[in-house]
Amino acid sequence: MAGNAGPKRQDTRKFVENLSGAGKCIAVLTSGGDAQGMNAAVRAVVRMGIYVGAKVYFIHEGYQGMVDGGDNIKEATWESVSSMLQVGGTVIGSARCKEFRTHEGRLKAAHNLVQRGITNLCVIGGDGSLTGANLFREEWSGLLNELLEQGLINEEAVSSNSVLHIVGMVGSIDNDFCGTDMTIGTDSALHRIIEVVDAIMTTAQSHQRTFVLEVMGRHCGYLALVSALACGADWVFIPEMPPDDGWEDNMCQKLSENRADKKRLNIIIVAEGAIDSHNKAITPDYIKDLVVRCLGFDTRVTILGHVQRGGTPSAFDRILASRMGVEAVLALLEASTETPACVVSLVGNQAVRLPLMECVQMTQEVQKAMDEKKFDEAVRLRGRSFENNLSTYRLLSYRKLDSELPNSSFNVAVMNVGAPAAGMNAAVRSAVRVGITEGHKMFAVNDGFEGFAKGQIKEIKWGDVGGWTGQGGSLLGTKRTLPAKHLAKIAEQMRIHNINALLVIGGFEAYVGLLELSSARDEYPEFCVPMVMVPATVSNNIPGSDLSIGSDTALNAITDTCDRIKQSASGTKRRVFIIETMGGYCGYLATVGGLAAGADTVYIYEETFDIRDLQANVEHLTQKMKTSIQRGLVLRNENCNENFTTDFIYQLYSEEGRGVFDCRKNILGHMQQGGAPSPFDRNFGTKVAAKAMQWITRMLKESYKGGKVFTNAEDTACLLGMRRRAMVFQPVAQLREETDFEHRIPKEQWWLKLRPLMKILAKYKTFYDVSDAGQLEHVTRVRPKDFQPSV
Repeated sequence: MAGNAGPKRQDTRKFVENLSGAGKCIAVLTSGGDAQGMNAAVRAVVRMGIYVGAKVYFIHEGYQGMVDGGDNIKEATWESVSSMLQVGGTVIGSARCKEFRTHEGRLKAAHNLVQRGITNLCVIGGDGSLTGANLFREEWSGLLNELLEQGLINEEAVSSNSVLHIVGMVGSIDNDFCGTDMTIGTDSALHRIIEVVDAIMTTAQSHQRTFVLEVMGRHCGYLALVSALACGADWVFIPEMPPDDGWEDNMCQKLSENRADKKRLNIIIVAEGAIDSHNKAITPDYIKDLVVRCLGFDTRVTILGHVQRGGTPSAFDRILASRMGVEAVLALLEASTETPACVVSLVGNQAVRLPLMECVQMTQEVQKAMDEKKFDEAVRLRGRSFENNLSTYRLLSYRKLDSELPNSSFNVAVMNVGAPAAGMNAAVRSAVRVGITEGHKMFAVNDGFEGFAKGQIKEIKWGDVGGWTGQGGSLLGTKRTLPAKHLAKIAEQMRIHNINALLVIGGFEAYVGLLELSSARDEYPEFCVPMVMVPATVSNNIPGSDLSIGSDTALNAITDTCDRIKQSASGTKRRVFIIETMGGYCGYLATVGGLAAGADTVYIYEETFDIRDLQANVEHLTQKMKTSIQRGLVLRNENCNENFTTDFIYQLYSEEGRGVFDCRKNILGHMQQGGAPSPFDRNFGTKVAAKAMQWITRMLKESYKGGKVFTNAEDTACLLGMRRRAMVFQPVAQLREETDFEHRIPKEQWWLKLRPLMKILAKYKTFYDVSDAGQLEHVTRVRPKDFQPSV
């Protein structure tokens, strides 16, 4: 793979090459309900296991296959996990197994593992599956002694298989496991729900209908809550937040007000475990009958059911599962006799290892709290991510009457700057509604700084942003123009409209624009107001933030296209596709898209490569064509090298591969900006903009003196970004040092650590720094504030 030279300072870091799997046997199984992304996790475990020299086994049909043995436990090869990355469900099968719950069943399972020398088990499933695995581990030495007494194994087998190591990954669409922000399959389930809601909205608007949708989640309201946020639902029912007595009248009043506001449809989302404050189930049919009886609205019920489990995994789930699978193998290699069974989790933007039983106990505490009607406690136990979603929903869900609003007498302007990015409209809607709730008068600026200079500013009301969450692009209009040439005119417009604070949602131009405005504060006192930027760009190239609104939608567009291209390649044998992605000089889309699509090689600007690397990549693909996987996928970031263009690479591969494989090229272009925003981008945009508006409110109060707002402090011109585990406000002036302005990228980028992982999964030898992995943490009740899970 390109740029494969090893690092110079190997001695100061810990590399995966120092962890040998030689002589070890790892088995992987999927158990319980299936979830999209399980196959990506299985693939990562198999390939990482083989990479470190271990033998890896599939256990088909979950614990049932472990108990039955025979052909259910098969050795896996590199090729056997090809073409499964994009498949939903689990190709190695899953089953609920009563026999494994008995001592005799576990004894049979232990015998089957010992016969093959398997002492490392990777379990992908829900809390029940993982609890079962831990019990199996605790009983292991006793089970071996029983097998010895029965004459089924000898002393040597007992001593060589004395310890069973267990690592879990949570595969569940419900996202009901404590200790991780996201479980494998949750994001894909949200995709299915939002696809249905978007489709229903068009028919509901046509007929002025009310739709009641039931979504899955058992006793966890995560799917219902996030989908309600992502589609701007009128009402949501979740188990963790039972409505107060009299909710029927309140809901009907709200639906009636919305219809009076010319809103042609109403969406009500119900979690399947929804209850009222007396623990009585709230069903979709009860809600439908209520709406029809009280309001006479044409009402329909849709129960989504197992559609939510199906379909192709999203880019998020593929990347999450791949990262977790690799981390699980590392955890097994590093496990000692004292290491407890652990689960690989996602906290903020980091993969962490947590003791399995701590997470299981905390998950069980949630149910206990709900049984005891301690609902606030249940929400807190669900974790910071769930709490943030709930507080944002509460903030946005109910429009107060004007007489109930605080009157701040502040004017706040919101604008989009740079290229359009999916999720911008969700962010604007959230900002406008939170601003109005906090008593501000909200103004929309059209066409970025150019429109600002021309006076394209008007007040924007609550109803004006209805239905914006699912709209792609930028409804306010956006331009790349920087403010430097128009400072005097922009200052004049701020004076005319008495703008007291500014929220800028956009890409690199928004960041540079905010720097220019804050630098001009000495000359123009109009800019001495709180200003904050929320990153929104498909390229994900903003310093100070690991993630930008819009990049998830772009990744899904790239991944979907690559899936289709790979499918056409598998129809015609021995074909290599060269695909050009967007991103300017930032290789994020190419790298992470390559990881999600299973690319063989990815060329980016940040990792230099030469003709020898290109030659090595061609030879790698030539070797691959001799196996049963006779297709290749090569991604190239648009600005990775000015001489090695997409045409050059296509021609080189075509010439060098002549007689072995043929080539096709594809430039994805602006389709990567996506249509409708993904659930992640809608949710991320909604939460980040709400947090930015709350910051603006606080800053306005602090800088209001002598009848006017004035502040020239460095920390009142900020960027709100996600860093590792937390959302952080950072002064843009301090981010200058972290920026490569010539190439419009941050000087350090977290996702570069994913490149070795991608190379390993494509069968390249590489250096993979695992210095920051391996620390077993503990589940904490008090978590870092306000983080948004991301990959």
